[in-house]
Amino acid sequence: MIALPWTGPRLQRSADEHAAAALVWLLAGVLLLFLAAPLAAILVKAVQAPDGSFTGLAPLRALLGEARLRSALTNSVLIALATTAIVLPLALAFAFALTRSRLWGRPAWRLVALSPLLAPSLMPAISLVYLFGNQGLLKSWLFGASIYGPVGIVMGEVFYTFPHALLVLATALAVADARLYEAAESLGATRLRRFLTITLPNARYGLASAGMVVFTLVVTDFGVPKVIGGQTQVLALEAYKQVIGQQDFNKGAVIGLVLLLPALLSFAVERRLARRHGASMSGRSVAYRPGRNRLRDGALGAVCAAVSLFLLALLGTAIAASLIQLWPYKLAPTLAHFDFDHVDGGGWDAFRNSLAVATLTALAGTLLVFTTAYLTLKTPAPRAPAALIRALVLLPMAVPGLVLGLGYIFFFNPPGNPLHPLYGSLAILVAAGVMHFYTTAHLTMVTALRQIDGEIEAVARSLKRPWWTACLRVTLPISLPALLDVARYLFVSSMTTVSAVVFLYTPDTTLASIAVLGMDDAGDTAAAAAMATLIVASSLAATLLVNALAAWFGRRSQAWRA
Repeated sequence: MIALPWTGPRLQRSADEHAAAALVWLLAGVLLLFLAAPLAAILVKAVQAPDGSFTGLAPLRALLGEARLRSALTNSVLIALATTAIVLPLALAFAFALTRSRLWGRPAWRLVALSPLLAPSLMPAISLVYLFGNQGLLKSWLFGASIYGPVGIVMGEVFYTFPHALLVLATALAVADARLYEAAESLGATRLRRFLTITLPNARYGLASAGMVVFTLVVTDFGVPKVIGGQTQVLALEAYKQVIGQQDFNKGAVIGLVLLLPALLSFAVERRLARRHGASMSGRSVAYRPGRNRLRDGALGAVCAAVSLFLLALLGTAIAASLIQLWPYKLAPTLAHFDFDHVDGGGWDAFRNSLAVATLTALAGTLLVFTTAYLTLKTPAPRAPAALIRALVLLPMAVPGLVLGLGYIFFFNPPGNPLHPLYGSLAILVAAGVMHFYTTAHLTMVTALRQIDGEIEAVARSLKRPWWTACLRVTLPISLPALLDVARYLFVSSMTTVSAVVFLYTPDTTLASIAVLGMDDAGDTAAAAAMATLIVASSLAATLLVNALAAWFGRRSQAWRA
């Protein structure tokens, strides 16, 4: 039985239900303060002059009238389209190999394909500089073209966005009705025709969603263009320059609104497609299991090998450069680049700050996500705050990190705001991280809770037990794997993010990902690679730890059931 939000008659509430209702109102207030209010602050700032007077859409018209900004907008769109055109077919082929083939070592291929998630977006750009820059070993491979510009940005964005597209497409291709393929085969359809008439139509929602994700990520990404963009202007970089370089917050807010448009458009299209998308599996469906086909598996293996080589080359180059004296002249191993005390960027304090922020983001975010999802799904929550929460939790999916960071400046920075003391502290970095990655974490938790029978809470209520008894003794242990997944996701995302925090740090709260940016700006590329390597290592360690905990709890659960 699937647990649905409480829709029963409103009887007299017990004390524990009053407590649940108060908590739901409190959680709705938290989302309003740390998500809706900052975005509203951007809207207000975008229609104001520097003196605070109302200007309407005049700043937007003036912005679009500037040749430099029009060029940045055009470059952003073209680079995003080029990246999407490259990533989608590669991710589709890789996902097909993982789900519709008998390719050997599929778990290992998947692990390699998802490895970019452990690295900040600055890392592939640094690797591209080492490989194809002015002193790069493979510079001649570009046939005279420069890596500093659109070519480098597209290559870096392909690395950055590929795992996101793969996750969407692998999910879309994970299930299929074998009866459709058997019927097509009996009618004489070739493998190519079956792919074009059955596989692709069934995966069209996943393709559209993956395309929207890649396009939005590229348009709003800041890290890759900052390191390797050269003279190529893009919108995300323009917003950074206006706020950090020229202190023009009003113009930064207008650019933030422009950055918000493609994300909102993608979100609206995805929601529309989701409403029109029907289920590909019914109760009578037969799960599709691919048969052996050496030609198909060999071709897909070649694609997986080529993509994996590209991903590992960019990941491994930065790691290798951090352990080499001077690329590419002195290749002797050294740990000197990890001595951050003699370079700009915050050094080991920045790395410790990142570990603290990522840990707090994982703990606070997981608690907030689980509590919100549980109370809105499993208790008779008041309709108004529950509806508000359900609307707000989807908002971060459509809000780029750079835009959210701008909103935090405009909302928390004014001294008159009672929450102003948060500005410049680690707490605001934690809040920004939780809000930026909230949607994915929430949807993961809701999916897990919906699989738990709703009669558990009904029985607890009939026995006069408070809701937290059923939650702590039954629901929480059952949903522990999803809870660990959420914690891992929040930790890794917080360690690697740049855009969500680039406007919010101070000299005392510099993070590792920001330190990579500062070191690269100062010309200490090897030190930047070393810090990026530490981020990858800590993200990998957290992932392995969570996997070990999940396996341990799984064994304990099986022993308990036995």
